Amino acid sequence: MLKSYLKGIYEVSSRGDAREESFYSVLEGFLQKYAELTNKKSIHITTLPKKTDAGNPDFRIWDGNQHIVGYIEAKTPTTEYLDQIETTDQLKRYLKTFPNLILTNFVEFRLYRNGDLIDKVRIGRPFVMHMLKTVPPVENEPDFFKLLEKFFSFSLPKFYDAESLAMVLADKTRFLRDEVITQELREEEEGKRKSITGFYEAFKQYLISNLSKEDFADLYSQTITYGLFASRIRAKGIFNRELAHKNIPHTIGILRDIFRFISLEELPRQMEWIIDDIAEVLAVTDVKNILHQYFHKGKGEDPVIHFYETFLAEYDPKTRERRGVYYTPEPVVSYIVRSLHAILKERFDRNDGFANESVTVLDPAAGTLTFLAEASKLALEEFTSKYGEGGRARFIKEHILKNFYAFELMMSPYAIGHLKMSFLLEELGYRLNDDDRFKLYLTNTLEMKEPDESKYLGPGWISISEESHLAGKVKREQPILVILGNPPYAGHSSNIGD
Repeated sequence: MLKSYLKGIYEVSSRGDAREESFYSVLEGFLQKYAELTNKKSIHITTLPKKTDAGNPDFRIWDGNQHIVGYIEAKTPTTEYLDQIETTDQLKRYLKTFPNLILTNFVEFRLYRNGDLIDKVRIGRPFVMHMLKTVPPVENEPDFFKLLEKFFSFSLPKFYDAESLAMVLADKTRFLRDEVITQELREEEEGKRKSITGFYEAFKQYLISNLSKEDFADLYSQTITYGLFASRIRAKGIFNRELAHKNIPHTIGILRDIFRFISLEELPRQMEWIIDDIAEVLAVTDVKNILHQYFHKGKGEDPVIHFYETFLAEYDPKTRERRGVYYTPEPVVSYIVRSLHAILKERFDRNDGFANESVTVLDPAAGTLTFLAEASKLALEEFTSKYGEGGRARFIKEHILKNFYAFELMMSPYAIGHLKMSFLLEELGYRLNDDDRFKLYLTNTLEMKEPDESKYLGPGWISISEESHLAGKVKREQPILVILGNPPYAGHSSNIGD
């Protein structure tokens, strides 16, 4: 079996004009045969055409449905010294992102598990092909098959705690941002396809006029990860990328548009691979239980933000510092909200404070809804203490979902805010129906003009228009009694200019 494989590698190499991709079919055929002989019949092997040094490794080995076995990064057989490849930025990124990876020059194979080299085997000597012009004799065959068995037997941990899950998601989201979305935007600029660029142009045209492609790649990548997270919480049974859109409520059109593209359309291959990876990590994780543990075991009253803070510390500490709005200290949030609650009672004759059903509330720069989450809990606490538990669900539906409003300009905190409220309301006794939504709108608070629905800019544009129309009705028509503000706790503002 190995003799035939090395013969195939030699024949390709002897043509003289062979590129790295020229050897792919030989290795793919060998791995398929190995899988069949070792009763791994559900194995699928897909290759990614080599376009740039960015993106994913060259081979993905998976079961054709959900479980990803691992990845293989290949170099030409003329690359004799894989030690040098190990020091490259490209491989360092791969080792941080992909927990089961083989690096090979088609004759030497190195297996890495969670970034550490755990095995390496050379099955032939490259100089025999290049200098002696013949098929190299097979070496170390038993050791090589042991290496392959280790590779194919890999599976993700059956349990992630909050910290390990946040760190794994951070690594994969950073890779999605830097190696996939950024590269895809660059390629779409040079070609005719406008799948991701359509979203970018729609957001830039209406929401953030100075939005750079780098910032969009950051926001879009985080939105994908936390949209998948939100979808996973609502999922029952099997969960994967292709099913994710079914668990995004119809009432949140922008997220539905993003996930309709991700789940149902033909994605660029490198984007498909890494999003499948993120989805599989979430699929093996009881994410609802992780948040439930945060909520009930003293880690703070805001489990989503504690999780997100851990995520950002690994994903991008500078973003964590720059967007201090996410991290208003919880005692400060509680003090502000409870002070307003008291003022409503004492000065505005609203004896139930936030629980008074005539009280309307707006957070015009909501971030991830830290303030309105606290106000919602306080309102429900007030209501149940005075009127009992019987009307809890009706109160949430008829008051909190009806009279609490929020605006947010940035896509990723918008997604996280919806995730937070969905989780929080369920913890408080109300599961959002498909037709429910918390009234958090993706909009520029200071912009009254609505986009022209007849001017189609690409994916996401129609839902942005619809969201803008709903937000516009609040801006123009809805009387608001309480406006919650949030100072920039990062110590400075990133809002420069207008």
